[in-house]
Amino acid sequence: MIPVEQLFIVAGVLLLAGIIASKAANKLGVPALLLFLLVGMVAGSEGIGGIEFDNPMQAKLIGDLALTLILFAGGLDTKWTQIRPVLWKGLTLSTVGVGITALLLGSFAWFMLGSFTNFNIGPKGITWSEGLLLGAIMSSTDAAAVFSVLKTSNLGLKGDLQPLLELESGSNDPMAVLLTVQIVEILSTGDTSIIKLLISLFLQIGVGGAFGYGMGRAIVWVVNHLRLNSQGLYPVATLAMAMLTYGITDLFGGNGFLAVYIAGVVMGNFRFIYSETIRSFHDGLSWLMQIVIFLTLGLLVFPSRLLPVASVAIVIAIFLIFIARPVSVFICLAFSGYRLREKLFISWVGLRGSVPIILATFPVTSGISGGRSIFNVVFFIVLTSVLVQGLTLAPAARWLGLVESN
Repeated sequence: MIPVEQLFIVAGVLLLAGIIASKAANKLGVPALLLFLLVGMVAGSEGIGGIEFDNPMQAKLIGDLALTLILFAGGLDTKWTQIRPVLWKGLTLSTVGVGITALLLGSFAWFMLGSFTNFNIGPKGITWSEGLLLGAIMSSTDAAAVFSVLKTSNLGLKGDLQPLLELESGSNDPMAVLLTVQIVEILSTGDTSIIKLLISLFLQIGVGGAFGYGMGRAIVWVVNHLRLNSQGLYPVATLAMAMLTYGITDLFGGNGFLAVYIAGVVMGNFRFIYSETIRSFHDGLSWLMQIVIFLTLGLLVFPSRLLPVASVAIVIAIFLIFIARPVSVFICLAFSGYRLREKLFISWVGLRGSVPIILATFPVTSGISGGRSIFNVVFFIVLTSVLVQGLTLAPAARWLGLVESN
């Protein structure tokens, strides 16, 4: 057991390091998550910090909490007037697009790893279901990473590209979670019924959407009628109800992440008292959660375990960036009216971030064979995506002529 004073010192140092990393990321024009992860890796058991952390269950718990609060804050800042013109395009990308990406990437991973007997997923490599699990884990994009780069680069995208990308990035995480959870359940139970899978997906989406809307309206009503003595208690009340939204929805068989995001969107587009205080609180809490989860995931990974999967992960990352993501975008936006260069840029804005790494803890905690190897591959793919796409988003937007002239 670590003495309390040492625990506080370590926590304080890591949080300050994360904040400094965020400032450095703004200066360098790179996604902050990359530096958060690197700080965690440096502080970990194989880094100079020597902090021993190898508990995927705790990491998943932290990740679930962090993702819940990040999605609620993201929904709270989503303006209906901005996303309404691109609603169906964004939702198509965040549902059908996620499914296409998962299918293509999963099939490619199965093809690539089917003959790799040293991949630690059984004597004959991986099955197609295990490949689909990897595809589902990697199927969603990261809004925070994308727009931190665009914001620090002072870019103003033409047309409705920015609200489309915001809507897709904010709403595609629940779909990736749904697919990952269902495939993990199939691998754990051996039940491969497609009908049961589809029923479960529709149930989780339907219940999640209904509870999310209902809880969003309920949060607005509670905030406006609670009449608390202190203004500072209102953000705490919204925090409590956001957590209740996730828990109650999950209890009734719905997807808690989808419900939390929808609740945030609903609340954010109604009038409620002390809105500036509440929004500021959740914005700060979202940053805290991002720092905490990235540091935690950085601590969880062992850099020495990344090297054996590096070559495979790079090939899969290249397929994801240059084939799976563009194919899904071009199919989903085939009749959208977007020009070729706009579709190319949307394809390039497929930056992966914290959610795939969080989802990669699911097969580990579920005891699936080779779960650790899947986690390491996912971690390496995320690093590759951040480095390749994160550093080139702004130049790509300028090169394609999609930046508003001053």
